Amino acid sequence: MVPQRKSRARKWIILLVLLVVTVAVVFYFVNRNPKIYESVKAKTADITTYTSFSGNIESKNRQSIITETVIQVSDIYVAEGQSVKEGDILLKTSTGSEILADIDGEAANINVEENAVIMAGTKLMDIVDYNKLQINVRVDEYDIGALKKGKEAEVKIGAVQKELKGKIGKISKEGVVMNGLTYFTATIELAGTEELRVGMSAEVKLVNNTAKGVVTIPMSVIEFDDSNTPYVLKEDQKGNPLRTEIETGINNGTIVEVKKGISNGETILYINPDNQTNMGFRGPGSANNRTDGGSD
Repeated sequence: MVPQRKSRARKWIILLVLLVVTVAVVFYFVNRNPKIYESVKAKTADITTYTSFSGNIESKNRQSIITETVIQVSDIYVAEGQSVKEGDILLKTSTGSEILADIDGEAANINVEENAVIMAGTKLMDIVDYNKLQINVRVDEYDIGALKKGKEAEVKIGAVQKELKGKIGKISKEGVVMNGLTYFTATIELAGTEELRVGMSAEVKLVNNTAKGVVTIPMSVIEFDDSNTPYVLKEDQKGNPLRTEIETGINNGTIVEVKKGISNGETILYINPDNQTNMGFRGPGSANNRTDGGSD
């Protein structure tokens, strides 16, 4: 009986040793820190930031002809889509009065027939200048600084896949408060073309800031400490990461201007979580890793 007891005890000891070794191995692989860094070099580049707005194409010049009194129309001298010049006779009443065009344009929305009696306040037709178009956009008070009368704007008309240039015309001096935010109205002027139609949706893009020949790095390599101070991991002489605080400028959503802390050509180390063999590893500052940059 004694040999059997010794054999059982030996088996338990072996099992216990194997268990301890297994736990130690698992603990080692779970808690080791494989410092796998990728690198990128700072380089000089130009950065341009834009402010975007949306709106609809409108006619800059439009004359809406509305009767002020009851009239009877005796003669109509224009047809839908006909071009007219300022001063042309549009229609005549039974009393001999003539209604004239105040602008150059095209007759549109004709809503009257000859010999019809028209009540006061009725719109008879529009004269629309389709050669001078505009887009009215609503501008947040925080973006109003990007606007200046005469400044060039890039306009994209999605319906006809067309991109063209415009310029800022009027900018309202009084804002409108909506849901606690103040908005201003700005007019983007553009020349009419055959493809453009009043009412089409438009996207307007204005240059906001430009920085030329500045030191830049990808926004994704910047990290932030608990005080929201941006920093990077520069490579020291031994190839190890060295935490360095930086001062950032403008960014375009991909790269960011670095005003202080990095020189052109310096190597920046960063941790790419997609390439980490151990997702439990946390390199210096990785707890607060952000990719939204720190523009002033």
